[in-house]
Amino acid sequence: MQPLADSEDLFRFADKIITPPDQNSSSETAMHDSFIDDNSPTSHSDHNQHTTSVVNDVFGKVEDNSVPTNHHAASETSSTDQQTSNTDQQRETRNSKLKNPGIIHKLFRSLNHRSLCQFKKLHSIIITFGLPLTQEDAFVSSFLSFAATHSKNMDYAYAIFLQLPNPTIFNWNTIIRGYSKSKNPNKSISVFVDMLRMGITPDHLTYPFLAKAASHLQEVRLGLSVHGRVIRDGFDVDRFVKNSLIHLSSSFKDPGYARKLFDEMPNKNLVSWNSMLDCYVKCKKVLMAREVFDSMPERDVVSWSSMIDGYVKGSEYSEALAIFQKMHGSGINANEVTMVSVLGACAHLGALDQGIMMHHYIINKKIALTLVLRTSLVDMYAKCGAIEEALSVFHGAIMKQTDVLIWNAMIGGLATHGFVHESLDMFKEMLKNKITPDEITYLCILSACAHGGLVNEAWYYFKSITQNGLNPKTEHYACMMDALARAGKLKEAYTFLSQMPMEPTASMLGALFNGCINHRNLDLAEVVGKKLVELEPDHDGRYVGLSNVYAVIKRWDEARTMREVMEKRGVKKSPGWSFVEILGSPHRFIAHDKTHPQSEQIYSMLSFVVKQLSDIDSEMFHACIYVNRILFD
Repeated sequence: MQPLADSEDLFRFADKIITPPDQNSSSETAMHDSFIDDNSPTSHSDHNQHTTSVVNDVFGKVEDNSVPTNHHAASETSSTDQQTSNTDQQRETRNSKLKNPGIIHKLFRSLNHRSLCQFKKLHSIIITFGLPLTQEDAFVSSFLSFAATHSKNMDYAYAIFLQLPNPTIFNWNTIIRGYSKSKNPNKSISVFVDMLRMGITPDHLTYPFLAKAASHLQEVRLGLSVHGRVIRDGFDVDRFVKNSLIHLSSSFKDPGYARKLFDEMPNKNLVSWNSMLDCYVKCKKVLMAREVFDSMPERDVVSWSSMIDGYVKGSEYSEALAIFQKMHGSGINANEVTMVSVLGACAHLGALDQGIMMHHYIINKKIALTLVLRTSLVDMYAKCGAIEEALSVFHGAIMKQTDVLIWNAMIGGLATHGFVHESLDMFKEMLKNKITPDEITYLCILSACAHGGLVNEAWYYFKSITQNGLNPKTEHYACMMDALARAGKLKEAYTFLSQMPMEPTASMLGALFNGCINHRNLDLAEVVGKKLVELEPDHDGRYVGLSNVYAVIKRWDEARTMREVMEKRGVKKSPGWSFVEILGSPHRFIAHDKTHPQSEQIYSMLSFVVKQLSDIDSEMFHACIYVNRILFD
């Protein structure tokens, strides 16, 4: 950071702290390059009127007393000298005012505290005038806290911290907290060690930040060390510290350790219960999570959202929707996190009516339609087959503010429902908007090519993965295999399989097996089918598929043998099932199912429909005979 040339430059610079710069000003651009490290916005026109008045109060105004250039200049020389002297006095007055730390404090309070750009300009003034950062009041703590909270680069805040002659425990905690949330959580630990070496005693706020750093680092031994220090320093009875340790245990997927900490707490609060609930959810212990949830003395939106998320992650989507209905009935309003989980449940169930109701709920409750929530809506509509609605929500987003996730949801939805060329066009539009595709994007595109029989296009996009600096995953190879197999290019598919830099997975062989069945290459189907049984001996579909191949080529003994092997290994065929959505509620059915509470009425109606169809078929049969006699007799 370079100091300004003289005090006049400083005054111009200070004025520009408050007044947004002219975008065409080269001098302001130079200052920006010298003092600003982050790409922070510098335009705050709504703040101009207030802050400009503050600068006038703080600095005063220096009138423009430049020498006139007309023909009366010579006669006005003495007057000009007097004006110049007055200007020098004004500058000296402003100089002395600015060197007063109280003025700096006043200017700091007047700034738009969301602007890191303005903050760094003020910092440059402090450095230029050599004003020390002392511990005389709360200014330093606020100054440091702002830098640690708003700067993406914690090293900037740390540089300010190092200038403090006697940092307090609050200052140390500020830096530890900032690094715990940064991309370099290790620094939190090293700063903590430095603090101990300086003889500073940690307080109850220090350890939760260390626990967060250990959580981000996924270091179990470090987490245990933090817990050991907590006990040593006598903070193991502190509720705030204990809650952070429960949260730490959940990041290590150790619900037993978390439960021990939870049960030891004599004064649990809502955060304690939510932390324990969240731990069970993250560890996919849904039954234990429900037990905690039902035992809670009170619940907030976090509690309900965690329980709903637990059911969604456990693939119990109907139960997730049931919990949401209970939450709605209890008078708790959902937030963005809740709705993302609920929309995910609707998407997996294909429950379009429920999804539409959730969309209306978001609108009625005026929940902010963030990019994450908009992406969930697009995904829900696309998976439910409502492509027009998905496109409507998608195009409602500002393209410059989108990310790869919402594009993936839209491209994948189009591809899944057979809109192959539309999905490829959407991909091209994505590139035009300078959105960088990721591995999921290419999976969606390759899937579209496979469903559309576009082998050449599939090869092009498959090769583009490495050209764009990405590494093809097994899923990409499986999609490429599927594209070749569906198009009947079985020899090319088998060659591709043999040349892969990895062992073939079941999904790859499954794609080839299905291609062999569809294109009647049963000899190759037998080879691939045997390999699938070896790879997945507990998968019922592998035995059934190979048995069907033997049945088609009338090798009945082998077909029967496969069924017997399946039975001896204890592998049972899972029945296929379907979801039917009626009046917004999903209902699950399997063949000959009588477990539904209304099965008697359902079968009665089904018999009635079958009889009606039979009567229609009989009438059509007799009508056809009558017409046939008229035409040909």
